[in-house]
Amino acid sequence: MSRRVPRGLRIGLLLAPALIVVVLLFGGGLAQAVAQSLGYQPFLAPRPLGLDAYRQLWTDPAVRASIGLTLRVAAVSTLLAAVLGVAAALLVRSLGRTRRVFGALLQVTLPVPHLVAALAMVLLLAQSGTLSRGSNALGLTGDPASFPALTQDAFGWGIIISYVWKEAPFVGVVVLASLSTGVAELEDAARALGAGPGQRLRHVVLPVITPAVGASSLLVLAFTVGSYEVPFLLGRPFPATLPVVAYQQFRDPDLAARPLAAAISVLIAVLVGLCALAYLALTERSSPTRAVLR
Repeated sequence: MSRRVPRGLRIGLLLAPALIVVVLLFGGGLAQAVAQSLGYQPFLAPRPLGLDAYRQLWTDPAVRASIGLTLRVAAVSTLLAAVLGVAAALLVRSLGRTRRVFGALLQVTLPVPHLVAALAMVLLLAQSGTLSRGSNALGLTGDPASFPALTQDAFGWGIIISYVWKEAPFVGVVVLASLSTGVAELEDAARALGAGPGQRLRHVVLPVITPAVGASSLLVLAFTVGSYEVPFLLGRPFPATLPVVAYQQFRDPDLAARPLAAAISVLIAVLVGLCALAYLALTERSSPTRAVLR
C-alpha cells in the first residue's frame, strides 16, 4: 500500500513550476542588478567592486529629487485611494436593493490596464484635453494655457489622479469583502446593547476593515513605488520617479552609468520588498472578528 504524500510536500510540488519561473526570472534579474550595482561589468575593462553607485544615490541631485517625488506620489496616492475606497465601500454597503448594481460599477475600472488609464488621463487632463476644451467652451478659461497643468506637473498630480482612479476601487472591493464576514451580526448585537450608528462604526466596522484596508494599501503602495508606465506618460522627464530614472540610466549610451541604474533598480526592489514583508506580517494577524472581540 503506497504511503500518502504529506500535504506540505504536495503543495510544494504543485507550486514548484511557478516558483522556479519566479526565482529564475526575478531572482536572476535581481542578482544581476546587485552585481552590476557593485561595478561588475564583464563587457568593460576590469574594475574593483565597490559601493560607489549606492553613494551616488544620495549625491546625485536627479536621483535625490526622484526619491522624493516617488515617495510623495506613492504616499499621497495610497492615502487618497484608501480613504476613497473605504468611503465607496461603506456607501455601497449602505444601499438597499441597488447594492449589487453599484458594487458591480465599483469594479469597472479593475480590468483596465494602467497604461490605458494613463493614456485616458492624458486625453482628459492635459491642457489640450477634454476638460481644458470644456472649460474654454464654458468661458471659465481663456485659452488652453490658462487651464491648470495636471499632467507633466511638478507635484505629480496627473500620476496621482491616475493611480487613485485605478486603485481606490481595488481598496473598495477588498473592504466590501471584509464587511461580508459576519459584520452584520456584530452590528446587530451592538445595536441591541444600545450602541448608536457612530459607536457601531467606530467599535465594530472600523476594527473589522482595518486589516483589509492596511493590506490593500500596502499592495497599492508597492505598486505605485515600482510602476513605470504611468509616471512615464504623465510625469516630467525631470524630476522623474525612480523606475523612469532607472530606465533612463539603462538607456544611456555611456556604459559607466549602468551601475547607477542597477543601484536604483535594487533600491526599488528593496522598497517593494519591504511593502511585501509588511503585507505578509499584516495578513498573518488574527481574523477581523477576533480583533473586534479583543
